[in-house]
Amino acid sequence: MSKLDGQTVVVLGGSAGMGLETARLARAEGAEVVITGRDADRLKEAAADVDALRTAAFDATDPVPMQSFFESFPGPIDHVFVTAGGPYYGLLKDLDLEEAREHIGMELTFPLYIARAAIGKVRGSLTFIGGTGARQVAPGLIVTSAMTNAQPSLIAGLALEIAPIRVNLIAAGFVDTPLSARLLGDDLEQRRQQLRDKLPIGRVVGPADVAALAVHLMTNTALTGATYDIDGGQQFVPKG
Repeated sequence: MSKLDGQTVVVLGGSAGMGLETARLARAEGAEVVITGRDADRLKEAAADVDALRTAAFDATDPVPMQSFFESFPGPIDHVFVTAGGPYYGLLKDLDLEEAREHIGMELTFPLYIARAAIGKVRGSLTFIGGTGARQVAPGLIVTSAMTNAQPSLIAGLALEIAPIRVNLIAAGFVDTPLSARLLGDDLEQRRQQLRDKLPIGRVVGPADVAALAVHLMTNTALTGATYDIDGGQQFVPKG
């Protein structure tokens, strides 16, 4: 019997990268998979790739359609994997403070909305994606560092408040995804080689690595309220 036979896994942000790879692995482990994302066309392609049960196109960081998605979902959900959201970079002198305020509010309340929507609907686990790269303050990371360091406490608190639903956080470093490729452009291969040379594991972390951890967190029922780093040792390597 596969690890997720007979279970339903929802991936919020499942049309590419870590989300898509997690959906693919969950399906391989026997789960019925539902994926969401903003782009309906890309969702259609991803759904065919992973043989998804269904899709839903909406912005998961918008609480109104997200709440509606959970309320209208037919039947129980066993696990939810969340990749939506992202970092906010900029030096203080350059920040659009209104935009920064909105981002901070979203980052801190987004998990709360999902956790509240999960009550009475999810019977297994919620897993969120965070990061390790901004744990130490550096120029341009003032907002992202604050959010990165707040996330573990937020996740631990949710694990207590919505138990027996389990809540965990995956903190990733650089992951070689299509998003990384778009952000780095022509510098992508240089960054890959830099990581191969410097990381203790001697290779770049990929979406499959994150997916393996995500599925483990779904299936190991002793794990809740914790943060799990997956960065190949990147946070311990001197910068530069």
